[in-house]
Amino acid sequence: MIATIVVAMTALTLAGFLLPALGYELLTRRDPVRAAFSAACVAAVLGLYGRLLWLNLMRRTAHGHRYGLAAIAVVCWALPALLGAGHGWGNALVVPTGLIAVVLPLRQAVGVTAAMTVLTPVYGVALGLPALSVLYEVSGIPLASFSGYAQVWFFHVVQELREARAELARSAVGEERLRFARDLHDVLGHSLQAVALRAEVAERYLERDPGRVRKELTEIQTMARDSVRDVREIVRGYRATSLRTELDGMSAVLRAAGIRCERPEIAPEPPAHAHEPLGWVAREAATNVLRHSSATWCLIEVRTDGALVRLEITNDGAARRAAGDAGSGLAGLAERIAAAGGEFAAGPVGDGTFRVAAAVPMERKT
Repeated sequence: MIATIVVAMTALTLAGFLLPALGYELLTRRDPVRAAFSAACVAAVLGLYGRLLWLNLMRRTAHGHRYGLAAIAVVCWALPALLGAGHGWGNALVVPTGLIAVVLPLRQAVGVTAAMTVLTPVYGVALGLPALSVLYEVSGIPLASFSGYAQVWFFHVVQELREARAELARSAVGEERLRFARDLHDVLGHSLQAVALRAEVAERYLERDPGRVRKELTEIQTMARDSVRDVREIVRGYRATSLRTELDGMSAVLRAAGIRCERPEIAPEPPAHAHEPLGWVAREAATNVLRHSSATWCLIEVRTDGALVRLEITNDGAARRAAGDAGSGLAGLAERIAAAGGEFAAGPVGDGTFRVAAAVPMERKT
């Protein structure tokens, strides 16, 4: 999508250089042969230019692109000589320079740009261009070359940053799955092994000591219930959820993604029952910042306000969010906080920032 916009805007810019001269041929001269020739040349230049720019934006570089650049340069430098340098055709001399640093390696691009900068005034004077037009062409060539290079470079940097954000988000999800798998293995592995051993003991005493068998079966039932409780605690995140740990992990992940984020001070320590719901808020907020915004900074605040423990997470990515693209997990967070008897709000603040605010009572809801 972004590449299409870049190519379209570049085509409009180039059209501003060539269409006035083409309009003169069509509307003033009214020579069918000249008009058809100039229209075909302009269409070919714009089409080939857009194609080469698109391929290089997509990193589909090829040695043959140099021939395309050479063809554009030949046509653009031939048009003023064939149709006359007046009435805007002199602008065509600048058109191919925007692709020089895009198609050619940087060192070669610098040499070619320098050569064109030197040759252009000589060629412009030979064509009879005014001195101001020649000066414009000479100054425009290095600027256009650098602009084309910077355009593609910035596009690639933005794409790499977006890919890095997506990878960090996937890594965060993967780490959470690994943590869950480790906890589940530790709890169920030990419990099921103990259940199996108790069952073997009960089998040995099945014929000799029914009382011992009943005792072992009772122990098996107790261990099974404890295992079910432990699994529920793992699923709900009680065993590993710490607000301080979640906020430390959140700030570390955001900083790794290039987002300015400091670890917050947490004083005094929130009550134990507040860690689980607020920890989920921190996890979901970090995921949303990485996946659904282009934030450059994120501010995390934890404070005790009367009978409530408040967590606020603010970032500057609201202006670049798509409408309604705040992350589907926010609805689930609202339900979790409501179940804990707290308050939850999330949305753009109005100054280009997006804020997630959650508050949990200091006293556990009964």
